[in-house]
Amino acid sequence: MKITADTNVLVRVITGDDRRQSKIAQAELAKADLVAVTLPALCELVWVLSQGYKISPADIGMTIRRLIDSANVAVNRPAAEAGLALLDAGGDFADGVIAYEGSWLGAEAFVSFDRKAAKLLESQGEAVRLLA
Repeated sequence: MKITADTNVLVRVITGDDRRQSKIAQAELAKADLVAVTLPALCELVWVLSQGYKISPADIGMTIRRLIDSANVAVNRPAAEAGLALLDAGGDFADGVIAYEGSWLGAEAFVSFDRKAAKLLESQGEAVRLLA
């Protein structure tokens, strides 16, 4: 079976915070021929792990890499890698994904009020316009 994993399923697998649900989620992912992990689910997952569970960015990055490297996981790898690159640089995973996807859709610049995101993306070679 080919499935799409909701964020709450991924959280149960990763944190094991609910023993019963964690076992069910792990079994479901293990038996799937393909587990589609969407970009919104990854962005939510990073937010939940960092804000709700207070997991460090380094550990979150390692966890996301382990997840997307799983044999049966399908993900937009370039977008996920862009998010991980920004996370590794001290920024927000979602900003990296947004900048990547915007560029993929034809945008010429990432526009934001977020100084930190703009600075980090610019340092990675992205065209950025910081709004005042």
